[in-house]
Amino acid sequence: MNDQHPPSPAPVRGLTTTGWTDGRARAVLRRILDAAIHSAMPDRVLARYLPPPPKGKCVVVGAGKAAASMAAALEQAWPDVALSGCVVTRDGHGTGTRRIRVMEASHPMPDSRSVDAGRAMLAAVAGLGPDDLVIALISGGGSALLECPRAGLTLGDIRTLNHALLHSGASIREMNVVRRHLSAIKGGGLAAAAAPARVVTLAISDVPGDDPLTIASGPTVADPTTAAEALSILHHYDMTVPDAVETVLMQPPTDRMLSPRNRYTLVSTPLMALQAAAATARDCGLTPLVLGDALEGESRDAGTFMAGIALSARLHGLPVGAPAVLLSGGETTVTINPAGPPPGRGGRNTEFLLSMALTVQGNEGIWAIAADSDGIDGTEDAAGAIITPTTLTRARALGCDPRACLRAHDSYSLFRTTGDLVMTGPTLTNVNDIRAVLVL
Repeated sequence: MNDQHPPSPAPVRGLTTTGWTDGRARAVLRRILDAAIHSAMPDRVLARYLPPPPKGKCVVVGAGKAAASMAAALEQAWPDVALSGCVVTRDGHGTGTRRIRVMEASHPMPDSRSVDAGRAMLAAVAGLGPDDLVIALISGGGSALLECPRAGLTLGDIRTLNHALLHSGASIREMNVVRRHLSAIKGGGLAAAAAPARVVTLAISDVPGDDPLTIASGPTVADPTTAAEALSILHHYDMTVPDAVETVLMQPPTDRMLSPRNRYTLVSTPLMALQAAAATARDCGLTPLVLGDALEGESRDAGTFMAGIALSARLHGLPVGAPAVLLSGGETTVTINPAGPPPGRGGRNTEFLLSMALTVQGNEGIWAIAADSDGIDGTEDAAGAIITPTTLTRARALGCDPRACLRAHDSYSLFRTTGDLVMTGPTLTNVNDIRAVLVL
């Protein structure tokens, strides 16, 4: 395939980059991203959803990348309520609390601390009565951070399974179907252990469709799926898993009775974050168009698709005329060929952007930013990156072959070389990926 820049398109009336320097475009994209993330911070959203304090005990449990900041926001909102319990978050995502214990564990692969956290939370909610209240603070990432393998399974089995899931190309929904049926705490296990106490779940969604069962594998939500569905997913993606996994999935299901008094509330979602991004775009003189909060599929395919929309907007004013920003959220997938060479460094956002850059081929009116709202794209230290009309030219001048980097899943390395990585550090919230495409 030809990597050279195509001829410049004929100018279209009304389209101009006058007044928009590269620096201004980058600054506006970063402002839009920061607005989306800021809107999802627990100290901004959590307090308004709290129930009245209980007559009895109040036990706090939780899991996810935002769990510690949610716990801190709860303590701030209820300074005079006796609180106990614990939450678990990813390494480096902790924050100071006084009454609620914050634990840390590994992500995206569970470790022994994930099991310790699962046991600690099951112990914290044991023996409660009907006048007691359990507040569950749930956010994305909890599937790995909170674990309690079913009888017959070891942590090693769970780690092997997770490795297979993460490299299979399965969606987050499919991965969590499997995880729930192999755990004593996921799929409603935590809420069942708390009965007859009332469980109020406050959740920050990081999944397409905001499905409570998929957010952290639903530790407080009844699971209507079956073990047969979990087996079907394993077979569909031809995953190699320990024999014990299939043995457990063929055992009779465990009944988990959840109280009808329980409540589940989403306090922040990807769509809310995109709406905040859209408001900021308007403040910057741009027309925002939200394309959806639940985009899925291969990252490189999504990049090609988004590039096509951006080119249409710039050349034809459809589906929106410039100056505009195209906003989207969701979670794309990077599928690694297990029979191929070891992959390079990269995450779904940087792979999306590199694919997009190769499709727009340096069009002078298109910039884009894509980042994981938790501050970590995949397993790297960057949240994502920015592409500009000069991305490919600069990369080649610095010795990078963009197509070779895309084939090798080495997008992080390219953007590190060009200086276009977006570094936020852990944000302490998580509403999945935020993508903004600036069209001038």
